[in-house]
Amino acid sequence: MDKNKQGAVPRHVAIIMDGNNRWAKKRLLPGVAGHKAGVDAVRAVIEVCAESGVEVLTLFAFSSENWQRPAEEVGALMELFLGALRRETRRLLENDICLRIIGDRSRFHPELQAAMREAELMTAGERRFTLQIAANYGGQWDIAQAAQRLAREVQAGHLQAEDITPELLQGCLATGDLPLPDLCIRTGGEYRISNFLLWQLAYSELYFSDLYWPDFKHDAMRQALADFATRQRRFGKTSEQVEAEARSQC
Repeated sequence: MDKNKQGAVPRHVAIIMDGNNRWAKKRLLPGVAGHKAGVDAVRAVIEVCAESGVEVLTLFAFSSENWQRPAEEVGALMELFLGALRRETRRLLENDICLRIIGDRSRFHPELQAAMREAELMTAGERRFTLQIAANYGGQWDIAQAAQRLAREVQAGHLQAEDITPELLQGCLATGDLPLPDLCIRTGGEYRISNFLLWQLAYSELYFSDLYWPDFKHDAMRQALADFATRQRRFGKTSEQVEAEARSQC
């Protein structure tokens, strides 16, 4: 299918990378081995998205609920995150990829926060592809911080409460300057969105894979994009309306 055809390729893909621990357990390895193996899947998915014309890829790396995991695992994840930032940033720059990190950074170690800022600054600017990492992120947190921003504007007298619209709130979200996700993928055989981009996923197409994240490589990503290309996105309209609009644009 022509990737330039409207709807054929998602502008923004969001992924819940699930199944790292189960992948490792199946192989009698410690959980962190699964997270390390998942880095190769990240590289593969970035390559496929970039070559397919996707503009934004958002990866759910660490949720605000993940702090409840065993301290040893959390510590290993933080070390892995720090190492990946230091190791991969130059590769992103060489491939004209902009890195953004969304979420509440206040709980991260200052060294990791500094590495995040440095990576974002190095890759900032108009680039062909945006990689967005959600770290210590939760959809409920995102909506709450957007509401707080608007409340402060009302309190300061810069905004009237009745002027708050869905569009205004959406612009205050962590992803407010980016297109909404067209496609949300979850690996690992689970069927929920786990507090990920709650507002933004309102009209996203959902795709679930039984593959554990470390096994979700090039072919799996291409299959997900091919499935998306078969979807008819109606946004509340009827199929007949959507088809008529498509004909009128030809």
